[in-house]
Amino acid sequence: MKRLHVHVSVTDLPQSLRFYSALFAAQPTVLKDDYAKWMLDDPRVNFAISNRGVKAGLDHLGIQTGERKAACCSPA
Repeated sequence: MKRLHVHVSVTDLPQSLRFYSALFAAQPTVLKDDYAKWMLDDPRVNFAISNRGVKAGLDHLGIQTGERKAACCSPA
């Protein structure tokens, strides 16, 4: 199944954890010292936040396909 992936860099991980947990009405499915991820079904998104010393804001976007071949290149 396809899923949108959004990764946001934050300056205050504990505050951001509280905010996004309340927004999504769910706790993260993965939680580390500098990273948290929610695998949500509504909206269908893999949403991650981290505090890894980069500027706060959107880090990257992607589409999770579940198939490695689909995420790569078209055949020659």
